[in-house]
Parts: sequence; structure tokens; C-alpha cells
Amino acid sequence: MKRFLLLFLLLVTVLSTHAQEKKFAVYGVGFYNLENLFDITHDEGKNDYEFLPDGSYKWNEIKYSHKLANMSRTLADMGTDVLPKSVGCALIGVSEVENAHVLNDLVAQPPLAARGYKFCHIEGPDRRGVDCALLYNPKLFKVNSVVLHPYVQQLEKDSAYKTRGFLTVCGTLAGEPLAVIVNHLPSRFNVSFYREQGARQISAIKDSILRVAPSTKVIVMGDMNDDPMDKSMAECLRGKRNIKDVGDKDLYNPWWNLLAREGKGTLFYDGGWNLFDQILLSPNLLCRDGKKDYSTLKYLKHQIFTRDYLVQQEGKYKGGPKRTHSSGIWLDGYSDHFPTIVYLVKQVK
Repeated sequence: MKRFLLLFLLLVTVLSTHAQEKKFAVYGVGFYNLENLFDITHDEGKNDYEFLPDGSYKWNEIKYSHKLANMSRTLADMGTDVLPKSVGCALIGVSEVENAHVLNDLVAQPPLAARGYKFCHIEGPDRRGVDCALLYNPKLFKVNSVVLHPYVQQLEKDSAYKTRGFLTVCGTLAGEPLAVIVNHLPSRFNVSFYREQGARQISAIKDSILRVAPSTKVIVMGDMNDDPMDKSMAECLRGKRNIKDVGDKDLYNPWWNLLAREGKGTLFYDGGWNLFDQILLSPNLLCRDGKKDYSTLKYLKHQIFTRDYLVQQEGKYKGGPKRTHSSGIWLDGYSDHFPTIVYLVKQVK
């Protein structure tokens, strides 16, 4: 608690020259790829056979229960560098969850149950059976609507192609309308076209929300399977590197400079870092033109969230995320991705 109070006081000092006269509320919004959170039973029509007791991973009740415990530990810790341990993030988008059953088991884990987390999820068409979802603290975020927009294949030759859709949750945070679009774009086993196509569809969803309700704050998050400077993110989704360059139709991508300048990422592959796990922000969440006006909800800072327990300590992936499996061996790890968080702030009247 002392650590939180110190951080909060430092935060207030930074935000205002009249800090002693003002109070601010801070909200954490995160994203985490849970790396194959499967239960141990087969879902009809899904290719989940690897994650069955007789599958290649020998996925059983012990491994599943450990996975739930590991995921809930990380999700509960997210945001607690800035916020109290009893609060954590208000919202966390997740990917690679099999179904509502695993999500019910996840939020029932003690670290998450203590905060009363709930979730938004709609079963999607992905053939492997992985979906996106949004976890939320109902004390902080009120859900108004949940829609799964399908990924629409534009190539006639691939008309049977099925993958994750775009989970769009509209609600209220800090008394303001907020829409969150949670995504998991096609993997790099597919060429860039498929991610570019998905990014254009996300952009269209975002634009349609703002046409109907221009005051809505929009957050786009997910495992994009591309870096911030790749075409899907920089051009198709219009994610800008710097706040000063963000136009009314654009989004701000705070992760670009973190990867390009500092070499930091969320997943480690072939000796280098990628930063696929991004959270992008609509212009009305930004303090533009140098004006530090926090009378409405605004972006404050961003963070790749790490803890020692999330980091592989040996082997060829040393220093990277400690994954669940490596070369078919169960490591009792967490995920092959690190989580990401943005912090939003609003002055309390």
C-alpha cells in the first residue's frame, strides 16, 4: 500500500502544477495472449486433439489446473506496478482461449474471483477452436453490448477460410462511453495479405462506432501477429508512431517506439524480439497539441508487463517468455507472449 501511495503521489505531481488541489483516478487496460488455454475435453467440430489426454501434449487435469493457476496469477498481477494489488486492471483482453468453459474456470481462480472479474465471449468459427475474450471488473466497467464481427474472407479461392472474428464490447468506464475491439489476426504461417485484410476490417468497425457515437473512446487490442511498423498496423489500421501525427481517422500506437528505439518486445523468436501484442488508442483518448487536459479519460502511459516468474531462465529461449511447452516438453510455464498494459487517467471532480 505504501508503494501505491508513493506512485500515486508521484503521478499526481506529474499531472498538475497544482497537484495538491486535484485528484485523479487511474485505470489499467491490458492484453494477454494466454497461449492455448484449452480444457481436456473435445469440442465438436474443432481441431483440439493435441490438447486431450491422449493427444500429443498429453493434456490432463493436472496440466490444465496448473495452466489456470498460472494464467490467473499473471492476470491478477497485471497493473499492480501502478494500481493497488486489490484492484489491478479494469479490463483485460485475452486471446487463445478455447471456450466459455475455460473462461468460467479462469475467473473462478482465487486471485481473479477476489475481484469479481466477469468476461465477455462469443464462440467463433476458428477451426483450431481458439477465441478472444474480454475480462472486466464490473465495479469499474459496465457492459452495454457484445458483438463478434466475423473476419470476412475477400479472396474467392479462400472462401472456406475461417479464423477469429473481432470481439467488440461497448460499455462505460469512468462514466464515459468506451468500446474495446479484441483481436487475434492470422498467424505468420499466412502471408501479410490476411493480416492487412483483418486490419482494414478492424478499422471499419472502429469508424462505424465513431460515426454513430463520436464521443466514444475506442481501444483496439490484440495479438496482431505483426509489429507496429508493418503494413497491417501502420497503413491498414492507421496506427501512428507519435501522438503529434495522429489525425482524426487514425489511432495512436505507443508500442512502435518501444520496439524500434529500445528493442523491447513481447515475444522472442529466432534470436530477436517482436511486439505483436498491441493496444491502440483513438484520438479522443490523447492529450494532443501539448494540452494536458485530464477532465475526460486520457492516455497516461504504457507498459510491457514482466515478472521474474514469466521469464525463461535457461535454454535457447533464455530471457524470453516462459512458455507452457518447449519442444513438446511441459514446462509448467505461462505463455510465449508477455502481457501489455496502457494506463488511462481522469481527474476526479
